Formats: sequence, structure tokens, C-alpha cells
Amino acid sequence: MADVNRGNRPLSPHITIYKPQFTSMTSIFTRITGNALLVASILIVWWFLAASTGAESFALADGIITSWFGDLVMFGSLWAVWYHFCAGLRHLWWDTTLKGLDIPTAQKIAYAVIGGSLVLTVFTVIVI
Repeated sequence: MADVNRGNRPLSPHITIYKPQFTSMTSIFTRITGNALLVASILIVWWFLAASTGAESFALADGIITSWFGDLVMFGSLWAVWYHFCAGLRHLWWDTTLKGLDIPTAQKIAYAVIGGSLVLTVFTVIVI
């Protein structure tokens, strides 16, 4: 069995010297936006369920979703959808072509993912 008493040894010495890279942070953020979309989906499902159960339940759910907080969540979800989509295209391109994996190109693509998601979000809000 493993020694449970580890003494005063550091758990992860690399954490103190590791500098997060922009490309790795955007990749991690893809996972975060995916989880945030799950939370927003639960909110939307709650709204639909409230609509099917009765007027009082729907009034509460609709009041929350159409409030400033609901608008903020829905706007953030819209951006997360576009960010997740653009980052997914980035990963699909990397996986199928094995191109763009060098650091300068990967950083340019990361900026393109962020910029593209912002442009697509604003475009969607203006059009809809």
C-alpha cells in the first residue's frame, strides 16, 4: 500500500514555476464554456417545464429568464455557443490536418477563436 504519510514534500512543485500559455488557457476555456452551456440548458428546460405545468410556475420562470439576470445568462450562453463552436472547429482542423500546431500559428488561431466568437455573437444579437 502507498505511504500515506508524505511528510513535508511539496505536492506539485511544477505549479509554482509553470506559466499558463494562451493556447492552453483557450483550450481549457472551451471545456468551461461547455459546462456553462449545460447550466444554461437546465435553465431553459426549467422554463419549458414551467410552461407545461401551469401559469404560476411559468410566471416565475419567465420572470427570471426575462429579467436582467436572465438576459445576462442568455447573452453569455450565446457567446459560449459561438466560442465553443469556433474552438471545436479549431480542434477539428488540428485533428484532421495536423497543421497549425506550431506555437505562433496556434496563438493566431486562438485569437481568431476569441475574435470570431465575439463577432458572431454581436452579429447574432443584431440580426435576431
